Amino acid sequence: MTTTLAEVLSVLEEFYPADSAQSWDRVGLVTGDPAQPVTRIHFAVDPTLAVIDEARKGGADLLITHHPLLLRGVHSLATTTAKGAAVTSLIVSDIALFCAHTNADSADPGVNTALAAACGLTETQPLTISEGSPLGLVGDLPQSLRLSDFAAALAGNLPTTAGGIRVAGPFDAPVRRIAVLGGSGDSLFDAVRASAADVYVTADLRHHPASEAREEARGGAPYLIDAGHWATESLWLAHARDRLLAALSERGVDPTRLETHISAVRTDPWDFVVGAQPLGGTREG
Repeated sequence: MTTTLAEVLSVLEEFYPADSAQSWDRVGLVTGDPAQPVTRIHFAVDPTLAVIDEARKGGADLLITHHPLLLRGVHSLATTTAKGAAVTSLIVSDIALFCAHTNADSADPGVNTALAAACGLTETQPLTISEGSPLGLVGDLPQSLRLSDFAAALAGNLPTTAGGIRVAGPFDAPVRRIAVLGGSGDSLFDAVRASAADVYVTADLRHHPASEAREEARGGAPYLIDAGHWATESLWLAHARDRLLAALSERGVDPTRLETHISAVRTDPWDFVVGAQPLGGTREG
């Protein structure tokens, strides 16, 4: 029996309910007909043109991404624009697109539980609550580590990117309590301080907020790790796939009738770095 998009959506909407997303977010079904058959599902962080082309060439019927395609208003879907070309490609190729963004961040399991696991955390609690949904997580490592050793272990658990991870804090500082937020996180510094975290693992840390956070800490905790937006959120994809297939199987859908693929496209926008300071270097010189 053919699996329909509606059957898959019923699971996705249960895992990642739209009302758990932040009010500014745009989540859910973007393209597709609930009655259309689904035999191959593609997973990616971003619905970029390269990802959509990969899904099309792979014969996907459904593309599930973390980031929304139409987060901000657009006034044209002409193929002369990237958004227009993306929507046109999805529709012409008969590919449904489903986006789970901040509702996947707050889910348990979700984006942040996957990142917490990569940090070595086994028990966590919400970092803060926003609009009734948890944002971020905080928990303790089994034992204290040097900041440099923790950062190196985290880097080994994340996909490699051109920029690697950036660390603000003393090389030998002992750390144990870890706060995490996949994606952009410099709006939650107050919550991080209130959590008594030794380290905050997130991404997209801008100069002034990060600099002010370190000034407030007077050189102490919380130390900062910018691990990259794409890298911190990409860990969720395999978890989402496995959980979706297990749930569909429980509902009588034969998992052997569904093929899945996690995108091999690295949608981190950076390609190389020049002149990076060696690990353990100092600010002098």
